[in-house]
Amino acid sequence: MKAMIPCKITYSSEDQCWYVESPGFYSGIMTYGDTLEDAKKMAVEAVSGLLESHIDHDDDFVIPEMPQNSDWYAIPLESGLAFSLWLRNERKAHNMTLAEVAEKMGVKYQVYQKLENPRTANPTLKTLKKIEGIFGKELVAI
Repeated sequence: MKAMIPCKITYSSEDQCWYVESPGFYSGIMTYGDTLEDAKKMAVEAVSGLLESHIDHDDDFVIPEMPQNSDWYAIPLESGLAFSLWLRNERKAHNMTLAEVAEKMGVKYQVYQKLENPRTANPTLKTLKKIEGIFGKELVAI
């Protein structure tokens, strides 16, 4: 369940830094770093912040495909954010509400709602197994 966002990272000899942008994923993502590794770290923060904001506002968004150019990098999301994003997308793909999933899991609405929040998502193995049953996908091989 490794979620990645494609970002273009290019070196500017004029500014002596690495610029990060993701034109196909909300053109507002723009950051930089003094080194390529710093630029990648800054990209994780920029992308994560934007996605958390969209999740908070229940906005719909699409993660673009990875271009096959050498100056594009797959920027990983933090694990809590990746899980919450995956769970939200699965629920919507199955045309279910938060309340419907909570009912199928046998938990209160607020308990399930925390799973879709990247700041509070911390599912147990038991919870992950319940989610597997609802969406018909294996998340944990034990």
